[in-house]
Order: sequence, then C-alpha cells, then structure tokens
Amino acid sequence: MRLSPAGQRFYQEVQKSEGRINLAAAALYIAQEEYWDMDPTFYLEKLDDMAAAVRSRLPKNRYPLKVIQIINAYLFEELNFSGNQTDYYSPDNSYLNCVLDRRLGIPITLSLVYLEIARRVQFPMIGVGMPGHFLIRPVVEEMEVFVDPFRQGEIMFVADCQQRFERMFPQVDWNPSFLSGVMPKQFLTRMLMNLKAIYIQLEADEEAVAVLDKLLILRPGESQQIRDRGLLHHRLENYELAEQDLKRYLRSHPSAPDGDTIQQILESIERS
Repeated sequence: MRLSPAGQRFYQEVQKSEGRINLAAAALYIAQEEYWDMDPTFYLEKLDDMAAAVRSRLPKNRYPLKVIQIINAYLFEELNFSGNQTDYYSPDNSYLNCVLDRRLGIPITLSLVYLEIARRVQFPMIGVGMPGHFLIRPVVEEMEVFVDPFRQGEIMFVADCQQRFERMFPQVDWNPSFLSGVMPKQFLTRMLMNLKAIYIQLEADEEAVAVLDKLLILRPGESQQIRDRGLLHHRLENYELAEQDLKRYLRSHPSAPDGDTIQQILESIERS
C-alpha cells in the first residue's frame, strides 16, 4: 500500500500504544488528505488556547457537573459551536480543522473537540460509541452521566440514551454495551467509516480510497474493506491495485457470497 504523506503521518501516529495516541493529531492527519497545506500544529495550539480559556474559569473544587457546565457555556454559548443540522453529510463535518474553523460538526467531531479540551484541563472523559449517535462521558466511578455535544452539551442519563436509541432503531433491542467507552483506534475507525460512507455516496472514488487506506491501517485484515477498496480501484482503472485487493479478498473469503462477481471482475482485468 502506497501511502500519501498525510497517510504516512497517520500511520506513524496510530502505531503508538492506545494510551499514547494523540487523537486530535491523528484526526488532523485524516483532514490533511483533503487539506494538504493545512498545518496541524496551528489547530493543536488552537485547542490549547481553548483549554486555557476553560481552565481560567474552573473553580478550585472541580465537581464533574460543574466542569461540564463550564465547558458547555464556553463551547456552545461563548463560541457558538453547534451541530450541523442543515448539511449533516458534508465531508467537512468530519475534518477537525473545518470543525474548529466553522464551529460546526457532527456528533463524533464535536465530541472530539470536547474531549480534547477536557483532557487538557485534566478532566478525563471518554467517547461513547452508541450506535447512531456518538456521546461522551466523564471517567468517574459510579457516575453514569453522558454529554451530547451535538445538542449543545445536553446532559443525559442511561434511560435517556436508551430512549434515544429506541427512537432511532425501534426494531433493535437495547444493549447496555452500547454505552461502552471507545479507545482512540475505535474512535478513529468510526470517523473513517463515516467518511467512507459519505464519499461513496458522493461517488468520490479517489477520496474514498484514501479513507480506506487509513481504515486498513487500523484494521488490516478486514475483508470487506479490502474488497471495497479493490472495487473502487477497479472503477478508477487502477487495475493492478484492484487485482491485488480482490485476490486478497477471495483468498481470505473463499466462500464469499459475492465471490462469483469478484471472480468475473478479476477475469476482465486479466483480459484487459
């Protein structure tokens, strides 16, 4: 796999142990694929400045709900960050530099901004990968409080999360594991899966391939992603790369239900 310079920086970052991955930096390397002249250091320093502003407002007694209230007031009242309701599926909502510039985002990228500020003020929080809607929560024992940055930092409890899930997925049974915390690589995987879906919907094949390159760094043996990248390379007439991915897919998935179709594509590549 031949990685772009941004892809190489992403690769180097996610090779670190989970506890040492700089989530904001990795997200900015994802964005750098599209915004190649963007300086990640500028945006990391911007997050530092935002955290300094929050830190100056914190009382000596840092009760969790009070800290959340102060971060909410700063982000959503003073800076006017908000969820992008009108253009939810714009790729820019998934790029951290754009989210910081426009103060608009989707649940996972607004959660990322919130998490990065909380980390810098020594208020540990973690992402919560609830299906359909990303949340965050403080890392405090016996405190099941969740924050929804997409809705101006709304504070939720387990019952609220369950109700929201059941409204989104009325045919699916609720499982408490939906509120489990996610580690940095899981977080980045979800960001990339969102971008992949957006670019495929837009038929932006080259951009989708770049996203899949990064997904396969995080999940190198995932056959569906290998197949999808191979199909995109085929559409782009990158036949050698398409052949590599599609053969790899069939080797790892010899009884795949779409195996005949993939084999026909491979035969057409060989003929051409």
